[in-house]
Amino acid sequence: MVSTLLIVVIILALIFDYSNGFHDAANSIATIVSTKVLTPFQAVIWAAFFNFIAYFIAKYYFGEFGVANTVAKSVHEEFITLYVILAGLLAAISWNLLTWWFGIPSSSSHTLIGAFAGAAIAHGGFSAPRMDVIGLIVLYIFLAPFIGMVIAYVINVIIINICRNANPSKAEWWFRKLQLVSSALFSIGHGSNDSQKVMGIISVALISQKIIPSINDMPTWVPIACYTAIAAGTMSGGWRIVKTMGTKITKVTPLEGVAAETAGALTLFMTEHFKIPVSTTHTITGAIIGVGLSKRVSAVRWGITISLLWAWVLTIPVSAVLAALIYAIIKLFI
Repeated sequence: MVSTLLIVVIILALIFDYSNGFHDAANSIATIVSTKVLTPFQAVIWAAFFNFIAYFIAKYYFGEFGVANTVAKSVHEEFITLYVILAGLLAAISWNLLTWWFGIPSSSSHTLIGAFAGAAIAHGGFSAPRMDVIGLIVLYIFLAPFIGMVIAYVINVIIINICRNANPSKAEWWFRKLQLVSSALFSIGHGSNDSQKVMGIISVALISQKIIPSINDMPTWVPIACYTAIAAGTMSGGWRIVKTMGTKITKVTPLEGVAAETAGALTLFMTEHFKIPVSTTHTITGAIIGVGLSKRVSAVRWGITISLLWAWVLTIPVSAVLAALIYAIIKLFI
């Protein structure tokens, strides 16, 4: 029999997925809005559609949900209870809303993972999280934006050299069209990577209640619900963060938008192949920095970039502490 608490946990997980969508909508649409290729309304519809299409690509191309499996294994199974998951979700939702309100493009992915680990530590001590998995995720806080930055730099330089003698107005027209493709690719990467994290959380909740034996037995409704929730959240926007991502780091043209979004998409596809949960926020930020560097070092507003780096570094520990506090409060009432 399904418990009321399990239903609450699943609903909260989908609410987090929805908040992830509108929090990270800026990742997919910031450059395409700032270059005026699409209006904000058109851009969120475009991004939401490809966020959902990502389900079919993950299922039928990759053949598995590897990122979900990694997230599910970030805490030792014996330390996972519904109350641990509940505390983690409440903390993750709270931090997501707080950073969205202040327009800080923090990572929803790292918020969820940090909160899940923090609640598990409050429940079972520091042996509860799997530090090999957490360590890999922390490593990619720095590697994902660096990889995105290098790929974007290379792509941008190659495109500039190829188009050096092109008619400027004709090249502009083509890159505005190509940015639709690159934005769609990045939205697919975002939907696939980020939805799977919530799939992993819902799966461990079902495993903890012995409804399914392992994540490999995840019912079909779980991925469909998660991809739907993140697509719906994306449609809700995320305008506070769009400005930071689209204009404050560096000014982006359609050509540079194509380079940044393509680099971000390639990074996400690569990390998904290796089942590594990374931050789409970090990835696209690194890519935008990369196109700025391809012009000149001073083209990047380093003050904003350093502020973002602090947000990235603090997200996991702050989320963990918040989740531990919420778990301690929950324990007072059970």
